[in-house]
Order: sequence, then C-alpha cells, then structure tokens
Amino acid sequence: MSSKPISQSNIPAAPQSARSLVPEYDFFRVVQGYLDQAAKVINLEPYVATILSQPKNEIIVNFPVKMDNGEVRLFKGYRVQHNNLLGPFKGGIRYAQMVTLDEVKALATMMTWKGSLMGLPYGGGKGGIKFDPRGVTKGELQRITRRFTHALGENIGPEYDIPAPDMGTNSQTMAWMMDTYSNMVGSNQKQSVKGVVTGKPVASGGTLGRTKATGQGMVHCLTEWARDKGFNLEGSTMIVQGFGNVGSHFGVLLSKLGVSTIAVGDHSGYLYNPEGFNAHKLQDYVLQNGSIGGYPGGKSITRDEFWGMKADICAPSALENQIGEVEARAIQAKVVVEGANGPTTPEGEKILLERGIDILPDVLANSGGVTVSYYEWVQNKRSETWTLDEVDEKLERAMKRVYKSVDDFARQRKVDRRIASYALALARIESVYKEREIFP
Repeated sequence: MSSKPISQSNIPAAPQSARSLVPEYDFFRVVQGYLDQAAKVINLEPYVATILSQPKNEIIVNFPVKMDNGEVRLFKGYRVQHNNLLGPFKGGIRYAQMVTLDEVKALATMMTWKGSLMGLPYGGGKGGIKFDPRGVTKGELQRITRRFTHALGENIGPEYDIPAPDMGTNSQTMAWMMDTYSNMVGSNQKQSVKGVVTGKPVASGGTLGRTKATGQGMVHCLTEWARDKGFNLEGSTMIVQGFGNVGSHFGVLLSKLGVSTIAVGDHSGYLYNPEGFNAHKLQDYVLQNGSIGGYPGGKSITRDEFWGMKADICAPSALENQIGEVEARAIQAKVVVEGANGPTTPEGEKILLERGIDILPDVLANSGGVTVSYYEWVQNKRSETWTLDEVDEKLERAMKRVYKSVDDFARQRKVDRRIASYALALARIESVYKEREIFP
C-alpha cells in the first residue's frame, strides 16, 4: 500500500477562509430563523413548526482506524437525520476539519427544504467526519470511509437514509460506502442495495450528469432570472468563490453562454484576470492540485479586493458565512447565485436586497445535485440506465418549473426568493402532516 499522500485529483477542494470558522455564527439558528419567517407567511400550524424545529435523529459515532504507520486513530463521525415524512433521509457526507454537529444539523435541515421544494420523495439528512482528507493516504482514506459506513450500520439504507458526496468526498468515496454496505447485508440482497448512496461512479451504478448537476441547476436558475430581467448573459462577467465541483462546473457551463469569470478564490487565496480565466483549464488545474494556488493565469488579489470586484454575477460556492455586512456592501454584482449552502448571512442578505442586488438562494439554486441524485436512485431501483440527454432534460424542466413557482410566490406575497422557497417547501410538508396526522 502506498505511503504517499492521496493524489489531489481524487478529492474536491474543501475551501476555507478566515471568516468560515467564526465561533459566534450559529448556522442552525440562522436556518431556523428562515423557517420562522416562512411559517408566518403561510400561517404554518404551530405543531408542524415544533416538529421541524429539531432533527429526528442525531447520530455521533467514534470509530478506530489503523493508519499506515501502525498508529490507531479515533475518528468522530456524524449523521443527522432531520425529517423523513416525505421519503428517506437524503444528504451528503463531508470530510473536513471544521465539521461540527451544529453545521451538520443546519445542512440536514436544508436538505429537508430542498427535497420538498423540488417535489422529491425525500427527507433531509447530512453527515460528515471531522478530519482533513488531504492529510491521509488513499489507503487510509478508504479504511476511514469503510469503518464509518460500518459504524453507521443500519442507520443508512436505500429505503431509509441515502448519503451522497459533499465537500471532501467524491464518487470514489461513494463506491467504497456502497461496497461496504453491500457486504453488511445478506448475499441475496447485494445487487438490490446499490441505491444506498448516490453520486457513485457511472460504472458502479451512478448516473450520467451527476457530477455537474449542482452547477447545471444553478445555470438554469440564472438563465431564467436573466430572461425575466431582460439581461443578456453573453459578454457578462462573474466572480466565483470556491472552484471545486460546484463552482468550477458553474464557470465552465456559463463560459459556453459567453460569461467570463474574471476573479476566483478559495482557501489558498484569490486571483484576478481582466480577460477572463479559461474555466476548463482552471478546473483541470484544481482537480490536479486541490486549489487555485499557484495557477499561472491570474494576478493575486486580496479577499477584500475580490468581493469588491465589479462583475455582473457573484457566485459564492465555498462555505457558509462568507457574505456578511462588509462583503454585502462591497459586492457590485447584479445577482448573487448561491452555490454553497448558507454563504450569505441574514445581515448580508438584508444589505444586498436593500441595494437592489438579487439573490438566487441556496435552497433553490443548488438543488440540482439532490434532484439528479434522485434520478440516480430511481435508475438503481428500476435497474435502468438513462442517457445524459434524458437526465439533462429532466433536470432543466424541474429547475425551471420550481424557479417559476418560487418567483411567482415571491411576487404575490411580496417576500424575497429565500422565504418564498422555504414557504413552498413548508406548505408541502404541512399538507402531508395534516393528512397523516400524528402517530399517538
């Protein structure tokens, strides 16, 4: 087994910043605040709000892993299952040093809203392990993943809780998880549990179009916004924070529509190129090197200079809590497209909206990932394989349909798109609770 660190191309970048670990920022409280606002808009039944105010299950596992040097390290893993009224818990697994229970709770809660908003038969879940995946070898990473999957045991399953890739994980991670889980069930079930995870390699039961799905969904939201505003995307400019899977695919897809990415940033720093970056080349560089650091095609700039850069589109696609009051006052874009979950603080959002800058919120804009995950799950259940065109067409219809629903609701109720998204998601969940009522 190799003792060399795992290749940077095997794991997407996990961008961080000086702001990303502000201890006072209670991400879960922020998400619950949006729920409270949306609940008032639709007069949500108090008992439904009470049920949704906390996750159904919060699972913490501590498991040992033998490292290459013979040392045994203890790892802490999380799986938060927020709600499964509409279907199995669904959400990613992230590997990062900053993973906390509060963060995972907030992200699991957001997955509930995304699944409901998109009309999927899914609830919300999220998980993670608190460690730096770049500090271990590939063999160690595989053992960590398999031990975590084994530790979760029956807390996951294709009809109960379905993990997917997230920050610091990828299709290889999912292949290991699926293989481990398949070896935990009876031999007569091995072929029927491929849907225990989504985001798998295509050859192992994954779906075409999954890798770009989140970025693709963002593009559909942006093109609908541009059409409604009479804004011509061709010749426009953009800044992107985070050039991992989400940000890079968003940049590459938009480059085909004539949008020029003039500034990018991640945990390694920020770069500017007035002529626009070659999104394909930068994406390849990040896959190979793990960050934009050292990329020769741009000039180094500060974080403050990045946020103040004049551009038409701003795409925060890294971590939560990145656009606060200072950043919101500096941004000069016409629209903020949230590729990350929770990148804009409530204070930052208020300033952006007051300044007339539109926001395409995370719960809507980046829900293409879970939507195509659902397509993968359906293919696994049916033992089918769909073409890329089929997946792309289904995603486009879904994103545009939901975007219109959100936009119409926001206009009619005179609320912003984030509250409109939450309200529509809550309304669907509330209707099911009213129909099924509460088990005594």
